[in-house]
Amino acid sequence: MKNQKLEISKGEVVIYKSKSGSIRLDVKLANETAWLNQHQIAILFGTQRPAITKHLSNIFDSKELNRKSVCSILEHTASDGKTYKTMFYNLDAIISVGYRVNS
Repeated sequence: MKNQKLEISKGEVVIYKSKSGSIRLDVKLANETAWLNQHQIAILFGTQRPAITKHLSNIFDSKELNRKSVCSILEHTASDGKTYKTMFYNLDAIISVGYRVNS
């Protein structure tokens, strides 16, 4: 999937939490799946990015998922207005990380 050009559309997912407010994630949608970077996955599961990095490494090392089939480098426009090439992970990887974070 890395070498394919993905058509990306922007979506918004709002995850509600307690009275303190809501969490908003700008989700990239392509090829019938959602794509998040490690920072966004950390926000989604209420943890820090190093924990996500560790879980993803374990997922790939154990061959639970194939890195090439769940990762893609996509262009991402940051809050500073600049465009960066960033590693994004599809819904399969996001779910696998979720199981590990919440167990």
